[in-house]
Amino acid sequence: MPLISIDIKAGTLAQPEKSAEKDLIVGIDLGTTNSLVAYIQPETREATAIKDAQGSNKLVPSVVHFTPGGGILVGNEAKKMLVEQPQNTIYSVKRLMGKSYTDVKQYAGFFGYKIIDDDTESLVKIKVNDRFYTPIELSALILTELKNRAEQALQQTVSKAVITVPAYFNDAQRQATRDAGKLAGLDVLRIVNEPTAASLAYGMGLNPNDERTIAVYDLGGGTFDISVLRIENGIFEVLSTNGDTFLGGDDFDRAIMNHWLQEHGLTPETLHHNKSLGQQLRLLAEEAKMALSATQTWQGMAGNLHCSLSRIQLETLIAPTVERTITCCRQALQDAGLTAEQIDEVVLVGGSTRVPMVKKAVETFFNRRPHDELNPDEVVALGAAVQADILAGNNKDMLLLDVTPLSLGIETMGGLMDVIIARNTKIPAKAGRQYTTHVDGQSDMRISVYQGERDLVKDNRKLGEFSLKGIPAMPAGLPKVEIAFIIDADGILQVKAKELRSGVAQSIEVTPQYGLTEEQMATMLLDSIQNAQADRQVRALQEAINEAETMAATAERFVTKNTEMLTPEEIDQTLLLVQDLRSVLESGNKDLIHQRIETLNNFTRPFAERIMDIAVAKAMKGAKI
Repeated sequence: MPLISIDIKAGTLAQPEKSAEKDLIVGIDLGTTNSLVAYIQPETREATAIKDAQGSNKLVPSVVHFTPGGGILVGNEAKKMLVEQPQNTIYSVKRLMGKSYTDVKQYAGFFGYKIIDDDTESLVKIKVNDRFYTPIELSALILTELKNRAEQALQQTVSKAVITVPAYFNDAQRQATRDAGKLAGLDVLRIVNEPTAASLAYGMGLNPNDERTIAVYDLGGGTFDISVLRIENGIFEVLSTNGDTFLGGDDFDRAIMNHWLQEHGLTPETLHHNKSLGQQLRLLAEEAKMALSATQTWQGMAGNLHCSLSRIQLETLIAPTVERTITCCRQALQDAGLTAEQIDEVVLVGGSTRVPMVKKAVETFFNRRPHDELNPDEVVALGAAVQADILAGNNKDMLLLDVTPLSLGIETMGGLMDVIIARNTKIPAKAGRQYTTHVDGQSDMRISVYQGERDLVKDNRKLGEFSLKGIPAMPAGLPKVEIAFIIDADGILQVKAKELRSGVAQSIEVTPQYGLTEEQMATMLLDSIQNAQADRQVRALQEAINEAETMAATAERFVTKNTEMLTPEEIDQTLLLVQDLRSVLESGNKDLIHQRIETLNNFTRPFAERIMDIAVAKAMKGAKI
């Protein structure tokens, strides 16, 4: 029986890796607010961020706009539509990568576009007109724009890239970034932590004799992380990381917006009914924040609202957010077993570090002036380009060892490939993920192990299979089966499965590379890039079908269990909507399936909440609090 993924945990034992073939490999900083692409100039050997066709802007706003006629705008042109058509203009999509609605619902009001509340743990979807998009698809559009910019500027095909992510990103978010790159036609050779890239941009670690401990403070538009790195013999060792994937300059903007709303006697709910005003205020808050890095006072207009702000007011408003970052720094040092005095260098990354209060707070905490000589918006992309140059085999001073040549994963519902250890992961490595059952009372679980880059297991190479037997009979979704992949230094893969509630366990050992030539692996990789668009459509459809089947079964069980507390109309309409949902499963139209899911969920949510309130009230009756 195939599996359903419910949550993720992963880690790798990092060691340097083997050289890739010499080729042009670009470095990409896929940011929350802005993105950019960089490369190493062959003549000067300097990392350079690539400008647009006009030779002016290096930054590409991470914004996507869908026009009424079905066209797609990315970057500056899309950003212009934030005020006019906020519901069709997507920004800060990085905040949604690898997230479910449950993860982001408290921030849903901040977005001008519609995030679907499907009441499940599945990855979040964004609705534009009658279409449903994933963060992966939207990020792929931004990466495609960066790829096109690089190809236009360099006058050659760009098919390989190093992409950076916050050090705090989990496995789901990293895999989502890889998938977005593949969908954009890029072979993502490496996912690199942004702090490591920033260190490389400053030349730290390029000298084999370089030994020092570095703290990288990275405050971007939507994410914050602090990493403590130890560089020795050209190898980066991450001593500790801390941070928050939902903390950044956007929070500064939100604090300013709320201040102005309060000044004018308005509430945040006002913006739910006036998306255009919300976008004007958001853009104006960003403008005020940036201006106050150089001046003491600022004023402007959002519609008919006069808005003003001083630097002192700004610092009061953002003080709690800045203090949250310092708390993370304190924890990172504690986890590394170090004091601030033992840090040799501090590096600032991210546009939000331009705020004077942020610089001062970091300098005070670490008791040393941080590095800010390089443009904080560009430093990560520049470092990614340095890493790309190393992978291209152009830097002989960096130690390179083995990596996994192809992704490793298992089959899940609908014949989908769920990657557990991604291609180019440094070995030895270990990663784990938790799964659950799909059928009530399921006692056996088949684990099929595959190697390859395609979204469907039928297009990949099967390595082995075993069954986990003796799972206690429980309702679907309750068992928790942890599947761990462990690769040793010789490339031998051991797969272990364990049901966490009962302790039932089983394992298998395979040799992933056995029987594959370099040419066959290259062909598998090329096929995955060429078929990325079609594979993604098939995966999206199958995931919609899986979600619909789970939703339909859950609704039927709910009605059966709570018949006495539901009206005849609620029961009849629910079962009718379940029937409508099941009737479109063979349509091949994922958007239509998602629409029916949304309709069923919206109808059942009110009385589901009513019954939950009744159950809670009964449970609490007579209790003392």
